Amino acid sequence: MGVVTLIYKFGDVEYDLKSRTHIMGVLNVTPNSFSDGGKFYDTQSAVDRGLEMIEQGADFIDVGGESTRPGAESVPASEELKRVLPVIEKLVNSTKTPISIDTYKSVVAKRALEAGAVIVNDISGSHLDPRISEVAASYNASVILMHIKGIPRTMQTDPVYDNLIEEICSYIDEGIRVAKSNGIKQIIIDPGIGFGKTVDHNLQILKNLRMFERFEYPILIGPSRKSFIGKILDLPIDQRLEGTAAASAVAIMNRANILRVHDVKEIKRVSQVVDAIAHA
Repeated sequence: MGVVTLIYKFGDVEYDLKSRTHIMGVLNVTPNSFSDGGKFYDTQSAVDRGLEMIEQGADFIDVGGESTRPGAESVPASEELKRVLPVIEKLVNSTKTPISIDTYKSVVAKRALEAGAVIVNDISGSHLDPRISEVAASYNASVILMHIKGIPRTMQTDPVYDNLIEEICSYIDEGIRVAKSNGIKQIIIDPGIGFGKTVDHNLQILKNLRMFERFEYPILIGPSRKSFIGKILDLPIDQRLEGTAAASAVAIMNRANILRVHDVKEIKRVSQVVDAIAHA
């Protein structure tokens, strides 16, 4: 692979995604997300948390209104919009930090982009609602194309792969094709830690993350507080910071460009040290 420039512009903000690891803060405006469900369900609490993560060093805030934890049921787009739009509108009026909408529904993406979001983070990689790329392109938004096996409600029911990395790449490649055909100019890829994967699958993704450089797009990885860390350490969700830090460090050394995390302050510090080592 030749030299690839990863200078991306998100609204009025430009980032060189190869110069250092960038941090995306997770903001769940839901009552039932796996890690912090209900904690930031109130609009002002969510906005305050978003601004706090920005102060701690977040380069992006990813706002989601539907839990996609294993076993989660889908919620109507109307409910999703009711949760996320007030938060996005207030954040956009309070910061220049790029705001991402975490949704796989084109109608939600459209309203969020109208409100000022500049990134669509689609856990289905354009597979569940192909119109989402068309919507993103019409607003000149960037897209994050993630791999998922199945849907959140069933994805952890005995996921099996014949060739893990190649099957993920094939799925992402199809999402890229759809995105490019609709005119998307800025694409980020995410192999989908925890979305239809066993513990071993997640470990193999982290170990072989450099294989996703074949796409020549920025790589986002989201290991934060995931169940594979809990199973390795035999610890509950609120005690997985060190495991998240370890997985994040490995991801950075294996060429991740963006880390999607809950614990922004701590993982930002981890990334600064690992970046210094990686670029020494």
